[in-house]
Amino acid sequence: MLNQFVVIGRLVRDPELRKTENGRNVTNITLAVPRSYKNPNGEYDTDFIDCVLWSTVAESTTEYCKKGDLLGVKGRVQTRKIETEDEKPKQVTEIIAEKVTFLSSKKQNK
Repeated sequence: MLNQFVVIGRLVRDPELRKTENGRNVTNITLAVPRSYKNPNGEYDTDFIDCVLWSTVAESTTEYCKKGDLLGVKGRVQTRKIETEDEKPKQVTEIIAEKVTFLSSKKQNK
């Protein structure tokens, strides 16, 4: 069996690096990916894909990328259940990134 996902899209917001309770670096990003066909109104819809980046992938993406940059992400699809604020279970589907390719970003001067 195979669980592999490849997507190219633009960052919806600047990535922010966080640390877990165990001290691991993690970043959650969302990519905007336009569909390749028009809807009945003659417009292109956009899908928003949530991705989780760990360790060095999270660090380098946070350092070199910003909102609007074009990224390629290769990873696997993962689903998990969480409880919402009203204590109802909800299933979340996200991409766990194994590799991120920067397609249009430049290092910012800090």
